Amino acid sequence: MKKVAILTFDQQALFELGCATELFALSRPDIENWYQTEIVSFESGLLAATGGIQIQSKSVNHLNEYDMLVIPSWSAKPRTIQPELKSAIMKMHYQGKRILTFCSGAFLLAELGLLRARKATTHWMYKDAFTARFPDCEYVEDVLYVYDGEIGCSAGSSAAIDLGIEVIRQDYGHEIANKVARRLVLAAHRSGGQSQYVDKPVPKGRNLFSETLDWAVENLDQKLDIDTLARQASMSRRTFDRKFRKTFNMSANAWLIEQRVALAKQLLEETAHNIERVAQYAGFDNAMTLRHHFRNLVNITPTRYREQFKDQNKDLQKSA
Repeated sequence: MKKVAILTFDQQALFELGCATELFALSRPDIENWYQTEIVSFESGLLAATGGIQIQSKSVNHLNEYDMLVIPSWSAKPRTIQPELKSAIMKMHYQGKRILTFCSGAFLLAELGLLRARKATTHWMYKDAFTARFPDCEYVEDVLYVYDGEIGCSAGSSAAIDLGIEVIRQDYGHEIANKVARRLVLAAHRSGGQSQYVDKPVPKGRNLFSETLDWAVENLDQKLDIDTLARQASMSRRTFDRKFRKTFNMSANAWLIEQRVALAKQLLEETAHNIERVAQYAGFDNAMTLRHHFRNLVNITPTRYREQFKDQNKDLQKSA
């Protein structure tokens, strides 16, 4: 079981705090060894939040007992960092513990020098201020988040959920991440040119279009294309294509590739099938095609992905 600290401070942004709380602090008794989370502050007393709301959190002067720190937001303008807070974050980093920032939270890590020579992102409206103050960070545009297993930064506020779901997937696997995503009622896809694609279920619906997408996800090992999907939905190809692009801002073919890569990830995590068999079950022509699309969407090979997942599981078992 991982212990998580969610950092609060005076003038806390409520939406980002809510995202962190919903992801990691909400009780989920049906999930074994779920995160044990506390909302903490290095300031004492009541803290002001967005809209004048006051919040009370656990006052701390260190983070020694926590395995992960979530920084939901931080001031985009220079702000004094308490020595105890700086020391605690630096110690977590040196110990190899995970640190996540949502939206403007990246400013705190950058101020501490922890994003130097690292890829980082934040909300697009802070781009100019961030790059001007921290030119030694490798700012990445047009992504929902960047995450290397130790430090993660999400872009806009809602992208925090995408980052959080990816962390949950790494900690608990594809099935649990999908369960949490469904409870959060996430959209089926998130556009933005990102290379990280979080596994998200297609929302259930009572119309032929959404039922067709559900059917496609259950039959990815079959030969599927836009004509097949249009027939399944009892639509003309033109009508189906127009509705699909309007709904998801992508082609049906691109969507099918994403779903197949997502299924391949699940198979790599949960089975010992060789890459050729994984490709077959995920609906790709062969292992070469799987490797091509997997690299494009996940940025690593299927074999390396499986190795990383096994390593993460070993670390999780050791810390449980």
